[in-house]
Amino acid sequence: MNLESIEDPKFLKELEGEQLEELAESIRTFLIEKISKTGGHLGPNLGVVELTLVLHKLFESPKDKFIWDVGHQAYVHKILTGRADKFDTLKQYQGLCGFPKRSESEHDVWETGHSSTSLSAAMGMATARDLKKTDEEIVAIIGDGALTGGMALEALNHIGHEQKDLIVILNDNEMSIAPNVGALHNVLGRLRTAGKYKRVKEEFESLIKKVPAGGRLASTAERLKDCLKYMLVSGIFFEELGFTYLGPVDGHSIEDLTENIKYARKTKGPVLVHVLTQKGKGYKPAETDAIGTWHGPGPYKIESGDFIKPAASGPSYSKVVSETLRTVARKDERLVVLTPAMTVGSKLEGFGEEFPDRLYDVGIAEQHATTMAAGLATQEMKPVLSIYSTFLQRAYDQLVHDVCRQNLNVVFAVDRSGLVGSDGETHQGVFDIAFLRHLPNMVVLNPKDENELQHMVYTATEYNEGPIAVRFPRGSGIGVPMDEELQKIEIGTWEVLKEGKDVAILAVGTMIPVAMKAAEQLIKQGVSPIIINARSIKPLDHGMITELVTKQIPILTMEEGIIQGGFGSAVLEFVHDLGMHDAVIDRMGIPDRFIEHGSVSKLLEEINLTPEGVIERVFEMIPKKQQRAY
Repeated sequence: MNLESIEDPKFLKELEGEQLEELAESIRTFLIEKISKTGGHLGPNLGVVELTLVLHKLFESPKDKFIWDVGHQAYVHKILTGRADKFDTLKQYQGLCGFPKRSESEHDVWETGHSSTSLSAAMGMATARDLKKTDEEIVAIIGDGALTGGMALEALNHIGHEQKDLIVILNDNEMSIAPNVGALHNVLGRLRTAGKYKRVKEEFESLIKKVPAGGRLASTAERLKDCLKYMLVSGIFFEELGFTYLGPVDGHSIEDLTENIKYARKTKGPVLVHVLTQKGKGYKPAETDAIGTWHGPGPYKIESGDFIKPAASGPSYSKVVSETLRTVARKDERLVVLTPAMTVGSKLEGFGEEFPDRLYDVGIAEQHATTMAAGLATQEMKPVLSIYSTFLQRAYDQLVHDVCRQNLNVVFAVDRSGLVGSDGETHQGVFDIAFLRHLPNMVVLNPKDENELQHMVYTATEYNEGPIAVRFPRGSGIGVPMDEELQKIEIGTWEVLKEGKDVAILAVGTMIPVAMKAAEQLIKQGVSPIIINARSIKPLDHGMITELVTKQIPILTMEEGIIQGGFGSAVLEFVHDLGMHDAVIDRMGIPDRFIEHGSVSKLLEEINLTPEGVIERVFEMIPKKQQRAY
């Protein structure tokens, strides 16, 4: 079957058994071939092929609502809803989004990217359906990793209490991005071996219905039924929450999936169908992946499984942070590292091997991780929370109340700050400057390169006056030599990289190379720029700013972060408070909108954060200076 000719999933109604099996194999081959060229979430999608086929065969999308948690596993859904012909553009600039996207298809009813939101959204949709008295069915598909998120547990509790008619498909492959952790993961492990409790329960209920239900006998029968639950399903976690539990179900058996999901549709109240799948099924390197390497790979060679990577100019920023923490931990036994399910992504495997008792992967639980770090800090430990910028957003309240308000010594290693590229809107790390710098007691640093990063991480671990964040970009360093000895950086000071007299460019992190390239062209055109490494975002270098505005030198700020409330705003606020209202200041950064997916270079070009953009701004500013001088 030509997958690119599919327009909608209605054709599945006519397919049975062997035809569906053949289609499943075609989809797997298609995914392996297409993702080998573009990169993308391979492992999760190979694992849900049969499940997605059965869902679209039994339900009527888009009338019935499929809510994919995180969205890592929605590629098969995209193929069946008419988007296979766009897979050559997957995660590319202005191409097919790697996550469900409402503007892309009417079949995408919920946009995701962060985990553990599907059940709350499903509850909202089911409530709206009941209030409007319509009859669509609501199906949430959530992985066992996402189920450990606190928001998912809150939603389970509420759904069970309200007894809403909706179906939860628990896609259990024993992994999220990396192997799952936690007590709930262990509960699911016991459920996987429990067999089909539903059928035994039905037989027992049929039997007791034949017995006259009078007084003591009826009460005894109910107690026996409860005992049956506890014998057959260790923990009864979901049934005690008010769900009908079905499973475990073979997630690669179209027959078993069809039988159980049909039964779920007939059952009143919330139903949880526990589906066991193999992540990466159909591609050997992904099937045997024990640490999550094939969760979301870049381009690769299909035959060998070798990844196709551009030559790195320097070590990855994440690796620099991890190795610096290892160095510090050897001398300071108080240092403890926490991460919310990002041990592999943040390159912490080496730290964990050397210090297994001082690395805590808490699962997809950013709020818990932040407050746990705060708790550690109250006991004179040195907690470091290694976390992606996009995920730190989820712990904002804990940042405010549990860390900053108590002025606790917690280090935040904020990975993937700035534009991250192909994962798009949900993962761009562009808000952290704005939401960190306005918090009392917080210090925010940003290095110009990997060497300065190692010194900043060391500085942060030595800082004892409250919380401190070191933000750094995704990817590899720029290839500078690395100092052998770690050194402290004076917080609140900037570094002049190039002397000049006509305009001052205050650049943060990744914007420094852009500013330096612009400077080369400006000099050729008769403009002498000062290039400053504004490495301390909070506190600012007040002395340097005061000197610049006193000399009436125009200032241009540059940051790979949202411009509202960001670094440039901080400079404006300080100059305003100085009373220097005639100072010429302009700002460059991320505009007031969500930035879609694409290569970082393409996205920077789109929003004019380029050397050409800098030159244009500078020439707009200099005439204002000259006019004021006259």
